[in-house]
Amino acid sequence: MLELSKPWKDPAGYKRGRLLEAKYEAELALRFLEQGLYRNAAGKAFQAWKALLAAIAVDHGNVLAERFKGVRATREGRRVSLADFIIAFMPTGYMLAAAKLLEEAAGIELVDLTNVAINLHEFQYNGLDKSGVFSRYPALEFVESDIKRLVNAVLRLTAELGS
Repeated sequence: MLELSKPWKDPAGYKRGRLLEAKYEAELALRFLEQGLYRNAAGKAFQAWKALLAAIAVDHGNVLAERFKGVRATREGRRVSLADFIIAFMPTGYMLAAAKLLEEAAGIELVDLTNVAINLHEFQYNGLDKSGVFSRYPALEFVESDIKRLVNAVLRLTAELGS
């Protein structure tokens, strides 16, 4: 089991762990996709992107701290700044806002792919809607395309950021 240090204790170690997590989750997404397990693949692609955003956020915590004020409690009861909480857990509800700030700060296109990740997360739970009314995906070909697009970006960025 990969045990992550917290970003407020060991930022470099946390970043390394999250990049490794992103890579592993992306590789699992491709394996699930090969097996036709689309919802599982979508979930792993989403988790990979979430871990990657958290890794990128480590280097730009000051940007997040300027925008996200306040304090949150962790599960262990530790009180941390909201920015550190976002970096540590990258809650789904903050992903798009964090991506917008990080895109500008890091100079990496993140917003578009964050939307793709959130779409895949929704698909993971709701599945397909062939009528095209209740889901963002009316056919599996679109799901597969988005999974591959997101996974390829994760693998490329983890390689770039990990070196």
